[in-house]
Amino acid sequence: MSVKGKRVGFIGGGNMGEALIRGLVGANLVKPTLITATDVRAERTKQLAEQYGVTAHADNARCVRDADVVILAVKPQIMAEVVREIAPAVEPRHLLISIAAGVATATIRGALGKDARIIRVMPNTPALVLQGATAIARGRGLERDDLATAQEIFGAVGRVVVLDEQLMDAVTGLSGSGPAYVAIVIESLADGGVNMGLDRATALTLATQTVLGAAQLLAETGLHPGALKDMVSSPGGTTIAGIAALEEGGIRTTFIRAVERATQRSRELGRGPA
Repeated sequence: MSVKGKRVGFIGGGNMGEALIRGLVGANLVKPTLITATDVRAERTKQLAEQYGVTAHADNARCVRDADVVILAVKPQIMAEVVREIAPAVEPRHLLISIAAGVATATIRGALGKDARIIRVMPNTPALVLQGATAIARGRGLERDDLATAQEIFGAVGRVVVLDEQLMDAVTGLSGSGPAYVAIVIESLADGGVNMGLDRATALTLATQTVLGAAQLLAETGLHPGALKDMVSSPGGTTIAGIAALEEGGIRTTFIRAVERATQRSRELGRGPA
C-alpha cells in the first residue's frame, strides 16, 4: 500500500519525528490533517500543531486508534513501556514502524503481547534537512506492500536501503552514529585551519563545504573514495603529505573501531538493562 491517503501517527514528537512530518507534508505524501503526533511536553505538541497543521496531543493510545501507520519514535530505553501502553489499541490493520536504536521487532512483539506487523528502521539526523540515510529491515508477517510503504515514508527525507534485521545494529553503528563522527572531522579540519592562521568562521565554512562537496561528488559520480583520494594526491604534493599524517594517527583503524563500538552498544541497548 502507498502511504498516500493513510492516517499516520507518530508516538514521540522529537527531532526525528518532526523531520519525518516535514518530509511527508513537504512531499505532499500525507496531508497534515491525516497526521497525529504525541509528546509529553505540551509546548512541543503546540509547536508541531502550529507549524505543520497536524493534530498533536499527549495520548499515545488515542494516536494509535486514529492511525493506520504508527511510527514509534521514542528512545529505546522507554520503548517497552510505551508499547505496553499502546498495546490495547493495536489491531491487525496497523503497520508499526520502530526507529528505536537496538530494539528488535521480537522485543516489540513481546511487549505488545500479541502478533503485529512491525518494521524496524534506522534513520539518521540528516533527515532533518532531507538528506537522511535510512535502513529498513525485512520482517516476518508483513503484508505485500508494507516495505514499500516504509520506503515511501523514509524516502521523503533521504536515501533508503533494505536489509535483513540482523544487520541493523551495524547500520546504527555506521550511519546512525556517523553524523557525529563527521561532525568531529569537520571540527578537527577547522581547528587545523585555525592553527595555520585562518579565522574560525572561515575555517569552519571551508571545512563544512569541503566535506559536503566531497560527499556529493562521490554520491553523484559513483567514484570509489580511493579514486577521489588519488585524484587529489599529486606525487610529492601537499595532499599526500597530509594523508601520511592521518595514517600515522591510525585514522582508518579509529573509524573502524568507532563503528564497532557503536554497533556493540546498539546490541546492548536492545538487550535492555542488565
